[in-house]
Amino acid sequence: MIDHSNVRLADLLDRRADGHEPAPDTVLAALFEGGVFVPVTDTGSVMFLPDDEQPPTLLGFTDAALGAQLLPTAAGMVHCDAARLKDILEKTGVAVLGVRSGNGQAIFPEQVLRDWATYGPGAEMKLDWSTDPVAVALRDALVRRVREFPAVRSVWVAQVRWRASGEEHLMLHVAVDEDLPSASADRLMQILLGEEVKLGPMHPKVGMLALNTTTHADTIAQLDRQGLDTVRHDVESGQVQVISREYDDPSAAPANGAAPPPRAKRRWFGRS
Repeated sequence: MIDHSNVRLADLLDRRADGHEPAPDTVLAALFEGGVFVPVTDTGSVMFLPDDEQPPTLLGFTDAALGAQLLPTAAGMVHCDAARLKDILEKTGVAVLGVRSGNGQAIFPEQVLRDWATYGPGAEMKLDWSTDPVAVALRDALVRRVREFPAVRSVWVAQVRWRASGEEHLMLHVAVDEDLPSASADRLMQILLGEEVKLGPMHPKVGMLALNTTTHADTIAQLDRQGLDTVRHDVESGQVQVISREYDDPSAAPANGAAPPPRAKRRWFGRS
């Protein structure tokens, strides 16, 4: 039996309880890197809540002793790494994973867990500027629709490469002035992919990660330094600004599959 705790995840969840909100991708990375302890019955079956008539919720604890203390009805605690968590997801149809640390907790919806399990342990991602037609279409659609969402302040469009698996797709990072999970970011994505950009079987997948403008200020500052297509929304003036290397030198845009050129100085373009 593995008896060491997931110290990194516990620290992140404890800090969340103290009002220091870590970036969602950091919490997920810690979850899949260090795993969690899952309660089991005396027959070795995974325990779920609330019961068989409801969508199952999988419980996880950052430490085996903590799990035994908080859930004394369990016969034991089994350590689940990324591979075992993925196996549970695939075989049981888990709706939610609830993870507890000594002083904090986090709830992970099914789709988030499945996406991260697919992309591999840690799910580290490398972001790059993209000239994919879908990325450009998403950027332009954001310019048209972002005013409908006062809580949305900035959106970055990026090509994502997951370091563990090598898989690539597009990702929107959405900075919002509201608590997470963000209803505005979710609704914005629904409109973009339901009304503006129709994805076909040959198009890249598109993901979204919402960030809070206050608690994730460091992550937002890092995104601003990466030369990504960016759409910014100033609620007070109603102005939408778009930034892209495409506007600096259109001829420098690489063909699909080609390596991007060195990042040029970027300029702001206001649209009213």
